[in-house]
Amino acid sequence: MELITQGKAYVDSLNGDQIRAYRGTLTEAGKNSPYRDRPVAENLDLFARMRGGEFADGAHVLRAKIDMASPNFNLRDPTLYRIRHAAHHRTGDAWCIYPMYDFAHPLSDALERITHSICTLEFEDHRPLYDWLVGALIDEDRPRQIEFARLNLNYTVMSKRKLLQLVQQGVVSGWNDPRLPTISGLRRRGYTPESIRDFCARIGVAKKENVIDVAQLEHSIREDLNRRAPRVMTVLRPLKVVLTNYPEGQVEEVDVINNPEDASAGTRKVPFSRVLYIERDDFLEDPPKKFFRLSPGKEVRLRCAYFITCTEVVKDGRGEILELRCTYDPSTRGGDSPDGRKVKATLHWVSAAHAVPVEVRLYDRLFSAEDLERVAEGKTFLYHLNPHSLDVIRDCQAEPSLASAAVGARVQFERLGYFCVDTDSRPGRLVFNRTVSLRDAWAKIARKERG
Repeated sequence: MELITQGKAYVDSLNGDQIRAYRGTLTEAGKNSPYRDRPVAENLDLFARMRGGEFADGAHVLRAKIDMASPNFNLRDPTLYRIRHAAHHRTGDAWCIYPMYDFAHPLSDALERITHSICTLEFEDHRPLYDWLVGALIDEDRPRQIEFARLNLNYTVMSKRKLLQLVQQGVVSGWNDPRLPTISGLRRRGYTPESIRDFCARIGVAKKENVIDVAQLEHSIREDLNRRAPRVMTVLRPLKVVLTNYPEGQVEEVDVINNPEDASAGTRKVPFSRVLYIERDDFLEDPPKKFFRLSPGKEVRLRCAYFITCTEVVKDGRGEILELRCTYDPSTRGGDSPDGRKVKATLHWVSAAHAVPVEVRLYDRLFSAEDLERVAEGKTFLYHLNPHSLDVIRDCQAEPSLASAAVGARVQFERLGYFCVDTDSRPGRLVFNRTVSLRDAWAKIARKERG
């Protein structure tokens, strides 16, 4: 109303196509609407009737009266209000006119006492309109708009429109899906506020568009969780191991080092028994030359426990491995040999009788392409969805210390990565999301693809 009273706004009755035609082109100036010089009283009356719901959608709009010959299209009498007979999710049918973003933005900043409004570079051309509106309507404490380059990450999308498409099409489970670069998604995946702040401090602020390698974000969370996350042993794909020379019914507690890189972290007690689980990937019946983990006749170390040697492979009728039968060396308690013999592999393990069953969700990058702006002809960014961005593994086996883990707790699964207790967890059914692996496997893949 104040702009109308000042003679700086008017109600225009051109339709949308006519308004676009009157705006001109990049090389030709626009021309004034025939309604531009309506009297103030008439404009006030029409605007009040717009507010009252008297007119249909598109019958009138409220436009700023600036300069139809301006080289900046945003100053060619931009639309401020339009008629929209639609129910609002908060106000219902109370309003039938709505402000345009360029009008609401500076005024909401001023009302909320914003001093500096940080925008992305595409709003640089909109700043003159921002300043014009602030100058016309705000007497003091005027906000200032400053533009910087948006944060772009490779292997993902940051556009709200594209993120909405992923949610609405069911590609992801919601806005807090751990594969999305949303704050709720990062939180659910296990990212800490400190790691995100560290990442932002490392990359700084730019005035030129660029793309940041997501590996830098992953590096920040690895560094943070390496300092704070307790270590536990969890077997994702269990393979049963029976120690044939270990006394039946005997259970002992071994001291497992919490953090090999931090002596002050101390140790924890983990039960050890005759039947154990190891990772299925840690055994090969016919191993290649440089496979140093467990195989028939080979000796390995069980972390902080004993040396074991595989003596027999038990299979079912289809040839699938059911269990391994091994012997252990009682003299190697703690994981060291008194005679000085060495082994080349140390495996994590859990006691079968004491293990806690958990579900593990292995999250990876949502897209397989680094640059999602480059897509195949006729395709969209969805063409590059990574089919392996989520792998759900049920019936994993964890050491008993995890039984009481709370939602949001972050831990390191030794040799596997950093994980966080998901909100889907229930008593007796813990769900863990992988935050990040221990190493950046994608960097190695990228180097290999570049040749």
